[in-house]
Amino acid sequence: MAKDDKVKGKEESPKKLLEGFGSEILADIKSQKDPKFRTVSRTRSNIIYDQKKGFLTMGRATEERSFLNAAQTKRFMQTVAIASKCHKFIKENLHTSIRGLFYQLKYSLGEDIDENIFSEQSESNPLIEDLEASLEVRREDLNLNATRRGVLAGNLKIIDTFGDEKEEIDASKMGRSGWAIPSDVDNEIKFTEVKAKYILIVEKDAIWQRLNEDGFWKKENCILISPQGQATRGTRRLIRKFADMGLPVYVFNDGDAWGWYIYWTIKTGSINLAYIGGDIATPEARFIGVTMSDLEKYEFLKKMTLKANEVDLKRAQEMLEYPWINCHKEWVDELKKVLKLKQKLEQDTLQGPRLTFVGDYIRDKIKNKDFLP
Repeated sequence: MAKDDKVKGKEESPKKLLEGFGSEILADIKSQKDPKFRTVSRTRSNIIYDQKKGFLTMGRATEERSFLNAAQTKRFMQTVAIASKCHKFIKENLHTSIRGLFYQLKYSLGEDIDENIFSEQSESNPLIEDLEASLEVRREDLNLNATRRGVLAGNLKIIDTFGDEKEEIDASKMGRSGWAIPSDVDNEIKFTEVKAKYILIVEKDAIWQRLNEDGFWKKENCILISPQGQATRGTRRLIRKFADMGLPVYVFNDGDAWGWYIYWTIKTGSINLAYIGGDIATPEARFIGVTMSDLEKYEFLKKMTLKANEVDLKRAQEMLEYPWINCHKEWVDELKKVLKLKQKLEQDTLQGPRLTFVGDYIRDKIKNKDFLP
């Protein structure tokens, strides 16, 4: 965290950034000044959609936290405690989850004070995000692991350095299970011999298994990924890295507001993680289905629709109000069809004619460039 508005050099290590943060606070104390630090304002009003870059990011607004401000004293102290623990984790080369960090800091302030530094994890989580935003680092760089979920198969090799071990992983030889995507795909992870024409993201693990069994990624020379629902930070970061290699990214999700929202978090990032939008958003991604327009192209789907409930319809209406979505006429049309028909489609319905039809559907969509922006 810096006390002025100058941009921090990203070449600085997280350890040095943490030490700089502590040094500035210590300098204030030695000078008998009110210890302060400045952080990025993560209020909704400071989150913007950068149309030129194509993803959600933070605005210029900042907030000052002061130790001697009674309303801020506790959060100030808690943030310093988090920074101190993360510095310790980095020095020891040990990692933990944000839950583990919470328990590391769940202790009393002193023998005569009947209060813990943290009583609930809901107190520590937003302060971790403040630290990420202010230091311009990801929590993974602070040796904090996020939730791990997602699976991959394809023609690529991975060098994974874990502790004192260095392993080469061949993602083409992982059988039915695939390679489990870790929460941190940057530190001590290298992707080598990436041999693929494109990246295919499949929302549901069941459909990923169907395509994996059919050898789809081998036949089409692609990398097959399932985020297994909403994509985690690690999975979104991995997709971004593949896009940086020049690989097209296609997303295959359910034909409802929830599946589409998952797509948009991959494409433009999310409001909650706007402070790392450039690291996890993939504006180049394209949506290949399932869409409501497929009802007009595939006759059998008309018998496969499900009723959209009130929650589905509310989510669709909300998405219509997002400027990063309503600027695309194609998406406005799709969302309005959901609201009008009050129906939705699951990607699983494409197994109706025959189990292997899913692969044919994807091939046709990509071949004909029949996708949404």
